Amino acid sequence: MSIKVTLPAAFTRHTDGRKQFDSAAGNLPSLLADIDQTFPALATQIKGEDGKLRRFINIYVNDEDIRFLGGEAYAFQDGDEIMLIPSIAGGSR
Repeated sequence: MSIKVTLPAAFTRHTDGRKQFDSAAGNLPSLLADIDQTFPALATQIKGEDGKLRRFINIYVNDEDIRFLGGEAYAFQDGDEIMLIPSIAGGSR
């Protein structure tokens, strides 16, 4: 099984410029473990000290928010396209 993971430009400085990579992860916890090993600098950006995904990182599976698919319990399917998107907030009044 293989999934494709796409990253925004803001994360590429933590992945030696790679904007996407393939993974054999079967679910979100497995994907996070894969990122830990492959891109440790990225892992520190998307995970807190508790090892859990930071709440401002959104995960999309085939353009659907993973929270609506079952969250961490969702089993990735062969060919799924995963996007890690940081929330953007702020601005001026």
